[in-house]
Amino acid sequence: MSDELERILRQASRPQRPAPDPRLRVPPLVKGGLPLDGGPTLSLETDVKPAASPAAGSVPKPHFPASKPVELSAAVSSPPTPAARPSQVQPADATAYLLRTVGLYKSYRKGSIVIPVLMGVELTVREGEFLAIVGQSGSGKSTLLHLLGTLDAPDRGEVHFQGHRIDNLPAPSRDILRNRHIGMIFQFYHLLPELNALENVLVPLMIANGVWTFFSRRKQLRNRAAEVLQSVGLGHRLKHKPRELSGGEMQRAAIARALVAQPELLLADEPTGNLDKRTGQEIIALLRNLNQRQGLTIVMVTHDQYIAGQADRVVRLVEGRIEQ
Repeated sequence: MSDELERILRQASRPQRPAPDPRLRVPPLVKGGLPLDGGPTLSLETDVKPAASPAAGSVPKPHFPASKPVELSAAVSSPPTPAARPSQVQPADATAYLLRTVGLYKSYRKGSIVIPVLMGVELTVREGEFLAIVGQSGSGKSTLLHLLGTLDAPDRGEVHFQGHRIDNLPAPSRDILRNRHIGMIFQFYHLLPELNALENVLVPLMIANGVWTFFSRRKQLRNRAAEVLQSVGLGHRLKHKPRELSGGEMQRAAIARALVAQPELLLADEPTGNLDKRTGQEIIALLRNLNQRQGLTIVMVTHDQYIAGQADRVVRLVEGRIEQ
């Protein structure tokens, strides 16, 4: 796990310190002694007779007020250890998976009607794996992918990335996670129409660096974006806007945008669903090449059995559950 991701998760899980209650006051302490409340008192009444002085050569005996004896075993025993929460209970090989889900449930409401979509999805993805999820239209493939990418939250269950739970992170932490560690590509590309290909790819870097840092490093970042576009076969289309690109070229630009931050995981939602057969095969060949050469972990959902067959492993989503 990168130091940056560990810092994000640590900050998100840091408990918030409650505001102090002005009604609660800690009794002042006597240096080296007991609290004044309940401790020895000093009376300033004038009618109190002073204690008799001890005889010469004798040592006065200390006086201790009578009280109940204290059980030593009870005083030194440690408090009981709280039971582990579900997110803390992990299988022995949980760290072997880059991505893991635990009992995911998701439903949608339409008025008073509840439509269950996912019902206890259990899924594991190893680092460097190319996994395809297939299923009929409406089976919940895209919903599952959105939960994996923290674009949506499950009704029940958990999503773990690199051994840490991510579905319950606050929104700013989830945004950083998607910007730097989880890339996503969609069926309809979602390129900004007013920007050219190079500028679209630069958008995640501008978000990650902020305006001032981006402009101070713009030459270096522009070179990186151009290299990624070159790697997906769009080196000659840097200045072209989306309306000037074909469907396959727009999807290549979307892939470059998802890869420019060098994520550990790529989620692909029907990446060939809006392309003709030949162009779709070219996109899958590109993803396969990224997986084999760079070790990029890819989770792809598709309804095309031929496209799914290019992956390392195929699972089927049936009636809201995963079938291997």
